Amino acid sequence: MSTTPTSSPSSPASWADGLRFAFGTLTVLPVKVTRWDREAARGGMLCASAAGLAVGAAAAVLGGFLLFLGAGPLLAAVASVAVPAALTRGLHLDGLADTADGLGSGKPAEDALRIMKQSDIGPFGVITLVLVLFAQVAALSQLYADSWTRGAVAAVVSATTARLALTLAARTGIPAARPEGLGAAVAGVVPVRGATIAAIAVTLVAAGAGALVGPYDAVGTALAVLVALTVAELLLRHCVRRFGGVTGDVFGGLAETAATAALVALTLGR
Repeated sequence: MSTTPTSSPSSPASWADGLRFAFGTLTVLPVKVTRWDREAARGGMLCASAAGLAVGAAAAVLGGFLLFLGAGPLLAAVASVAVPAALTRGLHLDGLADTADGLGSGKPAEDALRIMKQSDIGPFGVITLVLVLFAQVAALSQLYADSWTRGAVAAVVSATTARLALTLAARTGIPAARPEGLGAAVAGVVPVRGATIAAIAVTLVAAGAGALVGPYDAVGTALAVLVALTVAELLLRHCVRRFGGVTGDVFGGLAETAATAALVALTLGR
């Protein structure tokens, strides 16, 4: 019998392991993941929004810096979209493309999962990537054209909401489609109550960030988070029906879908 002590989910050590797990698996930042057990995965997925906040802040800083140097809103938007891709080595975009190929294939779950594991990208994946990246750049360009603050808030909120979608997708009751891989490591690790609290917290913080621009933006930003989570949830349920559960690719697809939906929602009504 092992005598190695384990920490409770609420202990400081456990949360530190969770933060390392979140930043070590969801970014390319030099963070060493010291634990790969289910408890660390639970903490990591609960802390996923923190990793998104860091990624979004970096995107906003680069976009704002280019605007300060005299670049136009389009170039600032391209830079802000490039930062999350660079800080994740494009894994979420790759997951989005693979998920699109799997869903678009029309094949049974086992065949679709095999298609998703292939290294090449099919036509559905290419089309989805092009449209999603265009939508993200177009939305951020419009928001940066309004003001740097509005564009910066959008960059941060979209990246944070993207990772929040992963927290919700890792909640109890959502199975893994495969017995191996990152999807299997984090599937079902987050209690529903914890996922709900995380969603409420991020929505409130997003509303506070929107309030920096104006009262209308506080409401609009909170609604954008809810819209993004709803769209991601619809995709999640469709993937669970088609594939029998979630995979690492599905998590990546959910993140990019939520980020895009949040950005598009933030442009509406302007």
